[in-house]
Amino acid sequence: PYSSSFQKRCSSVMSPVYIATLIFSFIVVATFYQKRQGFANIPPGPKPWPVVGNLGGFLIPSVLRRRCGQESDSTATNAAYALMEQAKVYGNVYSLHAGRQLLVVLNGIVFAPYGPSWRKQRKFCLTTLRNFGLGKLSLEPGIMQGLATIKTELLRLSEESGGAGVDMAPLISNGVSNVICSLILGQRFHHKDREFRTMLALMVRGLEICVNSPAVLINIFPLLYYLPFGVFKELRQMVGDITAFLKRIIAEHRETLDPDNPRDLIDMYLMEVLAKQAAGEEDSSFTEDDLFYIIGDLFIAGTDTTANSVLWILLYMVLHPDIQDKVQAEMDEVVGTDRVPSLTDKGSLPFTEATIMEVQRLTAVVPLAIPHMTSETIEFWGYTIPKGTVVLPNLWSVHRDPTVWDDPDSFNPARFLDMEGKLLRRECFIPFGIGRRVCMGEQLAKMELFLTVTTLLQAFKFRLPEGVPPPPLHGRFGLTLAPCPYTVCVSRHS
Repeated sequence: PYSSSFQKRCSSVMSPVYIATLIFSFIVVATFYQKRQGFANIPPGPKPWPVVGNLGGFLIPSVLRRRCGQESDSTATNAAYALMEQAKVYGNVYSLHAGRQLLVVLNGIVFAPYGPSWRKQRKFCLTTLRNFGLGKLSLEPGIMQGLATIKTELLRLSEESGGAGVDMAPLISNGVSNVICSLILGQRFHHKDREFRTMLALMVRGLEICVNSPAVLINIFPLLYYLPFGVFKELRQMVGDITAFLKRIIAEHRETLDPDNPRDLIDMYLMEVLAKQAAGEEDSSFTEDDLFYIIGDLFIAGTDTTANSVLWILLYMVLHPDIQDKVQAEMDEVVGTDRVPSLTDKGSLPFTEATIMEVQRLTAVVPLAIPHMTSETIEFWGYTIPKGTVVLPNLWSVHRDPTVWDDPDSFNPARFLDMEGKLLRRECFIPFGIGRRVCMGEQLAKMELFLTVTTLLQAFKFRLPEGVPPPPLHGRFGLTLAPCPYTVCVSRHS
């Protein structure tokens, strides 16, 4: 009996499935460590797990993470904060691994590649958007038109809420998005447009789960994207819906294109595609596929970042009513009540500008900027950073650096004012990034932020509903940092 049992166990151990699994596991682990050995002299960092690298935490169910104290409502849930804390252990330049992909995190410094194809696309988009008003005063009437709708709706919703408060996020998001949509899509959407509101909600959710849920493992195991359950199914459905929405608009533009009367960025890009085809440039970087990705990037970047910045600023005004009063007093003196604010008022409202900048500093809406990739192997700070390395510039760490900001975690708009009350420009204030890859929509975002904040604070006083605690300030981390949901009571400012 003993011999028979032993033979069965041996037979089980030596089964083809077991042997295949063993060989596969050995190859995966061996390949991982071989890849690791190929990274000579890379920056230091935490030891990665085999196969998944430093993303192994996402394999642990959230219930277990909470029980183990790894998931809590604190600033530690902000990934940029966590990366800044890691810098205390490994230094301002350190390595992480997403599977076999090397990532280098930069705290306080930023650099990125600048390839010829990217240069052409960026130059074309910037030139075209400027021709349609980007960064010019001619955009102001369109922005103010959207703000008039927001004011009307805020009052109506506030009266209907009966003191329970209003969630401003949908209105702000719609108003901000319509500005970029008018430039790239040639149309504006009504704030009650069900399809458009759905697209905005999908975008917000998608930006959150793609980097702050197990969906991040798709970067290591792409086949996870096709799993028929959980966040994988949710993300796939979101991508499908947004793709169908944008491609339908591109198709409509193609069918109605009039080269003599271009309406927006899509028309101009389609004309460039046709020109390249007529010239016989088969390997041109201007294709309809590229157009789809550019439109998607601009739609998301031009909506989510600015909308979240406005929501953060209004939240800080609610939490600091003394600062809200001071901003409104400055506006009462400079703008008055007989007209709406204008971009020409910016230079005369230094405290208002300083307040906007201080909230941007504290919240860093795109805390890790946009991931870059090295186009060739370089030497940096004594380390070797191989070609193809993903680089994460931690803007959050720059804005919270105690060596350049006094008491960096406190809210103090005065840090952006000199002794005479004039606005100070700080080199370490980089909410839109720095260098050649600085945010293409920086000027548009600044215009929208200033006009939206001043227009709403001129018209209304904002406060939390009675008995409602303030939301936590760690926010909701995704590709962008959004404030946690909150509601406000709105009353006329007199």
